[in-house]
Amino acid sequence: MNKIDAYKMDGLGNDFIIFDQRKDSLSLTKNQIIKIADRSFFGCDQVIFINKDQNNDAYLTFYNSDGGEVGACGNGSRCVAYLLMKEKKKSNISLKTKNRILKAELINNLVRINMGSAIFNWDKIPLSKKMDNKNLKIKINNENKVGFSLNVGNPHVIFFVNNLEQYHLEKIGPDLENHEYFPEKCNVTFANVQDNKHIKVKVWERGAGLTKACGTAACATAVAAFSLKLTNRLVDIEFDEGNLNIEWSLDNNIYMTGKVSEIKKIVINI
Repeated sequence: MNKIDAYKMDGLGNDFIIFDQRKDSLSLTKNQIIKIADRSFFGCDQVIFINKDQNNDAYLTFYNSDGGEVGACGNGSRCVAYLLMKEKKKSNISLKTKNRILKAELINNLVRINMGSAIFNWDKIPLSKKMDNKNLKIKINNENKVGFSLNVGNPHVIFFVNNLEQYHLEKIGPDLENHEYFPEKCNVTFANVQDNKHIKVKVWERGAGLTKACGTAACATAVAAFSLKLTNRLVDIEFDEGNLNIEWSLDNNIYMTGKVSEIKKIVINI
């Protein structure tokens, strides 16, 4: 059994186990990642690895609690950015991920990160065939609902509804995540627009299940809401444990700002 140093952090309850591989490489199997993420062991939504990068402060890889690798994790990126800011004693951090370069900064103890651009092309989201990504008709609870799909590092589908409590994501989330429209599965968000600056959401995360918060889902929801003329470009996305402020700028970049937890050092025996 190996003792491995790690960090535990969260953004609005969306929690992570973080391993730093910049000095010593670490090889974990898929089953070990699943074990670490299991709530009966340490437990987390995602496992994150910090790696060296020549042109940025770090290169990040993300694994959901089912052991599958994903391209992006907004709250996880903000947590790692904060960790590296503390370590390097600077307020700006550049992170490389599988498909993006993310720039983060510390503003009044909040971490703001540029999540890059939204992708709307059906084959880049991806969808299983050419469809109107803003008007996906999907049957939920025996009624036809309209979903808005896009990619913000991960594929997402958002349903704008009048009452969040009518939809039990722990029951319908798995089917929607694995719907035939989404060949790489998808993150599922149900959103209720409170006013043009405020949206309440519930999220089922691909490979992780029901989650307390999801950064890329917040970004996707804000972009979808403005595209449908439901909100402004600057909007608060409300989760159970707080808000993420999302700004979809005119240059198509999405800025996410919010709190992160303090850094907790842990030792994992595995």
